[in-house]
Amino acid sequence: MANRTDPAAKSIRGTNPQNLVEKILRSKIYQNTYWKEQCFGLTAETLVDKAMEIDHLGGTYGGNRKPTPFMCLVMKMLQIQPEKEIVIEFIKNEDYKYVRILGAFYLRLTGSDVDVYRYLEPLYNDYRKLRRKLADGQFTLTHVDEVIDELLTKDYSCDIALPRIKRRWTLESLGSLEPRRSALEEDFEEEEEKEDNDQPVDELEDRAYEKDYYRGRSPTRERDRDRRRDSHRYSSSSTSLLV
Repeated sequence: MANRTDPAAKSIRGTNPQNLVEKILRSKIYQNTYWKEQCFGLTAETLVDKAMEIDHLGGTYGGNRKPTPFMCLVMKMLQIQPEKEIVIEFIKNEDYKYVRILGAFYLRLTGSDVDVYRYLEPLYNDYRKLRRKLADGQFTLTHVDEVIDELLTKDYSCDIALPRIKRRWTLESLGSLEPRRSALEEDFEEEEEKEDNDQPVDELEDRAYEKDYYRGRSPTRERDRDRRRDSHRYSSSSTSLLV
């Protein structure tokens, strides 16, 4: 009974939400101690408190492939299917980075293509460090933006096959998404405007004059002019000698 999907939950991509996790991994999660003791009876409201306690992410690890607490909470979200507004609040949470990643992972599994890009791409600007548990049980260092890039560009993450989504340029051509604008691009434009505003008018005029001056006095043009002048002098001197 504790492993059944909420009767009020809607099917995702034509199937039971928990079926988005492979059967073998589901069985390991159901048998895991963390799932039985910590995830039992969780609701959409109390799950965030449990998510605030996790200190790493990952799929399965060790010889018997034990699921991490992160993966157990992903399964719990699939089971109870929290409202979209709650998931978005997870993603917008700036105080707890693992809560943010948990919400982003769940949205990547269950959200529409447009929502996935709309809510996950802004997280490219989050460079905070994360601990990730590898298959051998060791930890490695990663960052929020790296995990987001994995969710948007890879087929697998944390031992789960990610549903296929349309390419961004396809959604742009259909008019479903606006072209992505990098935060760095905005910073560069602001810096350029600031530099132009800070420069004196006389300096800008001198620079423009200097540019025009050197454009008119190119080395090739000067060399051709000297050759024509020397040739004219030589022809004139030759004529005077013949006379």
